[in-house]
Amino acid sequence: MAYPKRRSYNHRRNRSYFRASRPGAKKNFRGNGKKLDTNLFIKRANGEKVEETFVSGVKFADYNLVDKLKQNIASHGYETPTEIQDKVIPQVLAGKDVIGIANTGTGKTAAFLTTLINKAYLDQNQKALIIVPTRELAEQISQEFRLFAKEMNLTIVTIIGGVNMSRQINNLRSRPCFVAGTPGRLKDLIGRGKLNPSSFQNIVLDEVDRMVDMGFIKDIKYLISLLPKDRQSLFFSATVNEKTQEILRGFVNDPVTVSAKHQDTLNNIDQDIVKITNRGAKIDILRKLLNQPGFDKVLVFGRTKWSMEKLARSLVESGIRATAIHGNKSQNQRQRALQQFKDNRLQVLTATDVASRGLDIEGVTHVINYDAPESYDDYVHRIGRTGRMGKKGFALTFVE
Repeated sequence: MAYPKRRSYNHRRNRSYFRASRPGAKKNFRGNGKKLDTNLFIKRANGEKVEETFVSGVKFADYNLVDKLKQNIASHGYETPTEIQDKVIPQVLAGKDVIGIANTGTGKTAAFLTTLINKAYLDQNQKALIIVPTRELAEQISQEFRLFAKEMNLTIVTIIGGVNMSRQINNLRSRPCFVAGTPGRLKDLIGRGKLNPSSFQNIVLDEVDRMVDMGFIKDIKYLISLLPKDRQSLFFSATVNEKTQEILRGFVNDPVTVSAKHQDTLNNIDQDIVKITNRGAKIDILRKLLNQPGFDKVLVFGRTKWSMEKLARSLVESGIRATAIHGNKSQNQRQRALQQFKDNRLQVLTATDVASRGLDIEGVTHVINYDAPESYDDYVHRIGRTGRMGKKGFALTFVE
């Protein structure tokens, strides 16, 4: 089928930055010096008005949850569950081990938090350990927990690198019902005798494919080996490949598999490329885009920490409210930058791939790949920061 010629992207469709192309390319991965096929970065959103195609037949108020939790869920603005929530929540409430397959931004965090909070409220001997790939995701889960568990006398401790370990050890002495952490710091505290994995009856592995990509597979297997056999295990991932299967084999018992993933990228993300013919003009093109109407909350991804720091400073000098987030920043600096971006005090957050997975930042209008991603998986996870929860989003990739 012929593909209609694409006009250059902006809300008024300026032709100067884009070139036409065609869809349907095979998913290549960058390797041996090869670049990804740029056709992978082009896809029209389905229509101008975007609505979620899935409509649940129940509401959160219909679930067998304690009244206070239902009140907190409603106060958080949740009324009808998303597809992954609709499929996961009844299974977790029934005590089943669950394998949940879903794209990022579909609401799986609320699916496991609400059910486990309910379980812990009814029996505070029920403790939950949540293992995630990044510090930011652990912090985000802890923030969500505090909203859902407000005034329920339940606590959570976040265990991540880059912050004071002594404070984390002190917080663990209070015997929290929930712990959310990254594999490296969790393993460290277990080795010091400050955290006992066998005391947790509920375990969540979230964004498992990302943890495998980041080289945590040995740490995850080690942590699983220390868990009690009598437990409820919840496994969430956007993909399940051979390596994640290795983890599954030792993790779940007679699991229920649910999927809310229908494709790699969501239909409500309008994807296009920006053809760069003069590398020296690259930052000028970015500035022009950011000054257009509608570019209100923009994530800009690049390859290196240094280049994203330099880019953010250059944008600030141009009068654009921007800052950078990357691995050379302290955890406090990273959290401050994210909070400013979430609170709309910044227009632009430049980032390396540390920010591309699992973060729930409301209202991101655009994702711009200033540097093309290393792989198609990286691309999917980057652009998943926009178009979340059924809203329309835009993704642009600079191609040289």
